[in-house]
This record gives sequence, structure tokens and C-alpha cells, in this order.
Amino acid sequence: MAANDSAPAGEMEFVTFQTGGQNYGLDIVRVREVRRWGPVTPIPHAPAGVLGVMNLRGAVIPVYDLAERMGLPPTADNPRNVIVVALHDEQTIGLLVESVARIISVGRESIQCTSDILADRASPGITGLITVDDGMTRVLDLAGVVAPVAVAAA
Repeated sequence: MAANDSAPAGEMEFVTFQTGGQNYGLDIVRVREVRRWGPVTPIPHAPAGVLGVMNLRGAVIPVYDLAERMGLPPTADNPRNVIVVALHDEQTIGLLVESVARIISVGRESIQCTSDILADRASPGITGLITVDDGMTRVLDLAGVVAPVAVAAA
């Protein structure tokens, strides 16, 4: 995970959001902005969970339904949904989520690695878990979100 210069040494900040009834957090250095949900242009034969593309100040960016990419039912159409605009490698992407919650700061030692919990069955797109209040927040890995989804054989 990338270091965050604005957090104290040994701490990371995450933007937290909810989709599919699940809580997720993304390293704040990856988040560029949060936008209102608006129509996207569908792309024929796009992979599952890719809603299409949108124009972001002259740049065309792909928009992913985070819930669907995480193996959950697609996000229900709701005008209160938002798009988290994030940077993955050199590419700007959009993530459709139901709501953004808050920014949290946690010590690196409090992030539980998913491989420790799930052995060899770690969920793609999730690199860790953080206990927040009485629940768990999944630490999102954008590489797993944008990776091609395997299609089951017919």
C-alpha cells in the first residue's frame, strides 16, 4: 500500500464508502474526487461490472459498478449514488458506490491482511480488513477491481 504523506508515521488514511451492504475503504492518496451519479455511455460487450465510460473534464474514463465487481448484486439505480474517481497506476477510473461515509485514519498494524484470514482464498480486490466501530471495512485494491473477471465455462 502506498504511504500517505499527510498522515502521521505508521498511519494511513482511507476514504470509506458503502456498496452492496458492505463497507470499503480506499487509500486517500488514490481518491481524486467524489462526483454525483450521472449517466454513462455504455460500451458494447463490456466485461461484467463495467457500466461504460464518462467524460471527466475532457477525459474519457471507465466506470465500474463496485458491488458487481466484488461479486455482489449490481447497484440499484438511485440518484443518491456517487462515483468515486480514483487513480490506478496512470489511469483515472470511476467506481459507482451507494454512499461515501467518512475519512478514517488507522495505524498500519491494525490492518489485518486477508491472506492471514482466508489462507489461499483471498478475495481479489481486497487486501485487508480494518475494524471500525462495531463493523469491518474492507481495504480496496484497485488492481483487483479493474482486473478482467474470469467467465465460467458454459
